[in-house]
Amino acid sequence: MHSQTEEIKQIAAQLLAGMLANPNIHLTESGQLSKEQEEELIEKAIAMAETLIVRAETQIESHWQQNLSPS
Repeated sequence: MHSQTEEIKQIAAQLLAGMLANPNIHLTESGQLSKEQEEELIEKAIAMAETLIVRAETQIESHWQQNLSPS
């Protein structure tokens, strides 16, 4: 479980970096995100990371089942 938590954190950080690189993100006059924007982007990045992991695990499981089932 700890490994999956670390994996989620790593993927979420990478997704968040990509989101912040988006020129459509509106920064405050000081060049920072508002607290609300920051929280929203972090929540979205974590949700996306969790979804990616679940989808990958589902596809891997499906792949193994197909390869192990008798033809």
